[in-house]
Amino acid sequence: MQKLWQQLVRFGFRLLYQEMAWSYDAVSWIVSLGQWRRWQLAALDFLPPATTAPRVLELGHGPGHMLLALAERGYWPVGLDLSPQMGRMARQRTNGRLPLLRARVTAVPLADQAVNAVLATFPTDYIADPQTLAEVKRVLAVNGRFIILPYAQLTGRGPIHRLIELAFRLTGQKQGFSESYSAASEVLALGPLGQALVAAGFVVRPHLVRLPGSVALVVVAGLEMAD
Repeated sequence: MQKLWQQLVRFGFRLLYQEMAWSYDAVSWIVSLGQWRRWQLAALDFLPPATTAPRVLELGHGPGHMLLALAERGYWPVGLDLSPQMGRMARQRTNGRLPLLRARVTAVPLADQAVNAVLATFPTDYIADPQTLAEVKRVLAVNGRFIILPYAQLTGRGPIHRLIELAFRLTGQKQGFSESYSAASEVLALGPLGQALVAAGFVVRPHLVRLPGSVALVVVAGLEMAD
């Protein structure tokens, strides 16, 4: 039964990212009560400065909102997504001004050390795939950063908040996280994602970003990171 449910969830996400990509913005707004874009933007504060490390690859660029936000902050973004529907939406939103790649994250068509940072907001389970992490390591320049926003949650306790939280849990998009980390349990608190990053050789640092009415988890990973 669990395997069948997982297959149904994957099918639902495939529809959302491809045939029903036109509904993505509306769905994300509804399930976050309008917080989705704010959660995504929280991840940008963990990027290296645009003046010294401007090249950013976004995995799963979706409708293109983050690509525009990156460009507005002075970065040189490149978007990667396998969905042709998302590619068309992003191209229209950016007026064709920003480079987009249609490819799998396990085979990024960029040269070694091509970017200063890799960004992924609300990725699906591909993000913990060893092949994905190997490609991220390959394209990252020396001292590059891998910024992941795996999930966020509303902090209200009303009926609508509980319903949304249940939906996130049922679809596997919220694995649960504590509002405080101890040094010894940071990686374990991140579950399979943190363990996969460590196994791939990354130094992992999770950060809780508290926002009005919600909290987001931002994972900063690198091969070498100073305190």
